[in-house]
Amino acid sequence: MTTETVPLLDPADVARWRAGGGELVELLALARAACGPVAGIPLGGPQPTVLVTEPRAVQHVLGQYPDRYVKRSHRARLLVGDGVLSATGDAWKRQRRLLQSQFTGPGMRRYEQRITAAARHTAERWAGCAASGEPLDIGEELRRFALDTIWRALTGHPLDAGTEAELAAIPAVVAVLPGLPAEAADARQAVAGELARIDAAAHRAIEAARRTPAGPDGPGLLHVLLDAAVERPEYTDTLIRDELVTLLMAGHETTATTLTWLYLLLDANPKARGQALAAGPAGSAERREALLALVQETLRLYPSAWILPRHAAEDDVLAGHPIAAGTDLLVSPYLTHRDPDLWPDPERFDPTRFTTPGARPTHPGAYYPFGLGARACLGLQFALRESVTLLEHLLPLHTVEFASVPTGATYGITVRPDGPTPAVLGWAHPA
Repeated sequence: MTTETVPLLDPADVARWRAGGGELVELLALARAACGPVAGIPLGGPQPTVLVTEPRAVQHVLGQYPDRYVKRSHRARLLVGDGVLSATGDAWKRQRRLLQSQFTGPGMRRYEQRITAAARHTAERWAGCAASGEPLDIGEELRRFALDTIWRALTGHPLDAGTEAELAAIPAVVAVLPGLPAEAADARQAVAGELARIDAAAHRAIEAARRTPAGPDGPGLLHVLLDAAVERPEYTDTLIRDELVTLLMAGHETTATTLTWLYLLLDANPKARGQALAAGPAGSAERREALLALVQETLRLYPSAWILPRHAAEDDVLAGHPIAAGTDLLVSPYLTHRDPDLWPDPERFDPTRFTTPGARPTHPGAYYPFGLGARACLGLQFALRESVTLLEHLLPLHTVEFASVPTGATYGITVRPDGPTPAVLGWAHPA
């Protein structure tokens, strides 16, 4: 096989980017435009970092050869410890296997009632705000819903106000992670207060689950972890805490962010709301498909993880380019999803891409908002189910009038709106 060295971005472009204090996404977009969908970026390491956005190369790295391109320490390790998100090797395989069954098939069905209960609770709150004219922040409302949903799934209980206040420390830590000191001890000290509040809530939940075999909706994921500890000594209270915080973070932060972006996109594209609701009557498969398409198109523009770091554990050839062992790679769903060669008019919000046959690329490496392969997000189906369920409850009833909207995005672990989302709710039709 003939191979060619990965095209390399001009070091002068990297220097100008550094001098300008630009976002990483800007450098990656520059590398892709200058060098193509597999591009080398000289960042000062022994080998250039390789950006990967081409679908076949994406599938090669994430789907076909996950043991060749490994995940190293996760940026959120400070928060989630040795939970499944940051675990590696055999430990990750064991932890993943335990949780996998909870998020597919019969496992998902046991959470449908809890998802619906959380959606109804949010709908009642929104109805009250619409009736009173009380302003609210859409992003905070959607975060509250997503946190309530995952808390019910974990514990079998609805989220109480005290626990909600303590767990607000999770998004606070996530938001500052990229700017924390490189030294682990210094980073931990910088967020010590937030971590203490999270630990207190987690350990209280663990003890409550030990005392009570099940909540009002039956046992939760936390009970699955406690049951595992009976036969598996590795499931200490520390690991159970880490898994609990991992599921809390991954199970609400990304969903809340996606739904916030969706409401902002609907504000800029109001026809899309009417088209989705006109697809079929309430409760119909047609309407659910259209609502799902709203979520899927939002995830195309703002994927749950905008960048997926990997490390080459051995020599390989990727898309005709030699990759040396020790090379760092950055796989970017964000840039793949905005490639005009894959997605015509990629900046346009168009949910019909997901309902019109042939309107979207079919290669699995062209659309992967939750990752791809063995390390794809465990909660994919859970997140889609809760998002569609909430939209079924809220979208037909309420209009959202934003007092102001964010002007950009913040690229951290997720892509978040860079400001608050204050709004007033109205009735889409007489209540």
